[in-house]
Amino acid sequence: MRAALVAGAVTALVAFSAPAVAAAAPRDCARLHVPMAERQVVSCLDELTTAGTVESGHTVAADWAGLTQASLPQPSGVPGIQVDGYFRDTSTTNTTHGWNHDAQFVLRLPDRWNGGLVVTGSPGSRRQYANDRAIADFVLSKGYAFAATDKGNTGVTFYHDGRRPGDAVAEWNTRVTQLTIAAKAVAAQRYGRLPDRTLVAGISNGGYLVRWQLENVPWLYDGGVDWEGTLWTTNGPNLLTFLPPAMKHFPAYAAGSPQAREALVAAGYAPESEFLWPFHHQYYWDLTQRTYREEFDPSFDGDLDAGVPYCASGTPDCDADYDYASRPASVKAAVAKVALTGRIGKPLITLQGTLDTLLPIAASGDVYARMVRDKGRGPLHRYHRVANATHTDGLVDAFPDRLVPLAPEFQKAVTELENWLR
Repeated sequence: MRAALVAGAVTALVAFSAPAVAAAAPRDCARLHVPMAERQVVSCLDELTTAGTVESGHTVAADWAGLTQASLPQPSGVPGIQVDGYFRDTSTTNTTHGWNHDAQFVLRLPDRWNGGLVVTGSPGSRRQYANDRAIADFVLSKGYAFAATDKGNTGVTFYHDGRRPGDAVAEWNTRVTQLTIAAKAVAAQRYGRLPDRTLVAGISNGGYLVRWQLENVPWLYDGGVDWEGTLWTTNGPNLLTFLPPAMKHFPAYAAGSPQAREALVAAGYAPESEFLWPFHHQYYWDLTQRTYREEFDPSFDGDLDAGVPYCASGTPDCDADYDYASRPASVKAAVAKVALTGRIGKPLITLQGTLDTLLPIAASGDVYARMVRDKGRGPLHRYHRVANATHTDGLVDAFPDRLVPLAPEFQKAVTELENWLR
């Protein structure tokens, strides 16, 4: 797949390296073609932001529900072209448009173009419209073309995709690379020249994708913004090292045990985030651990499919007792397929909240910043620890006096990156 994408990049980018033009060419929906796409639907729209796409049916609000606070400004006045489609794939977890086909993407090409392109992968196991409110609205209002992918598999059973452990997550990286190559070619078709700057951005799993792209294919980009990216390292820390202690000790903590509270803090969870622990116990820790453990270590629970929900420590095959360090070498090999190194090749801005309670900052963002420095790439990295921000901006509405949103910090980071690149 990687070799085919590189060949496609050469063909697509050389074919569309036209001279620069002063303004966008008139809209011609019919002439656009997405390289490598098996299906595409091109629409000329009066509004590319969610101010219009919700009503026109060119987004799916459920994809981005809960990711932003209700008061996040919603820009408008961005007419242009939207292309929906999919690349060749064998899995069918994404039911959007009734296509029942994965590797779905969306491209948005504003009439008033600033010469740039922003490429994203979806957070969590969400679909291609997941970044529409948090990222697309803002960058489209600045004149960027925008591209997003579903990463090649979606939903809480995404781990069924692929033949071997780790394959489903590894596909995420390939799909972002594939989309970047195709989006550059489509921009050249639309505007008569290639983008003069290409940025990669993403939230959570999407932030992980930013890091991976800038480590492994940095020549495709000018820089990136990593919004609380997930950290995968072969020997830890990673999700599978800090989620099990949270699952194991939370019941005793809820019963009033000070020792259990100390165990949660020792696992990396900020003591100031304690008011968020019950919510994350109920909605995030258990499901996230079981899902990703099944992806990388399906043999842990035998024939079970992602373990036993909310099992008590001591229950057979219970993820609360999962010990990544003692698992077979094959598990580390599966994680190694997708592991990060810190060896970025282009400027990167990382944002993470100090009260992140899904990916605790002490075991995630702080660690990645050290990894980048240890690889001698510190001058390419700016790390912003955002006080009183947590993993999901939607929680700001529930705790307005205790949390601050990360979306405004992301918008500042895009401007900061633009100035840095100049």
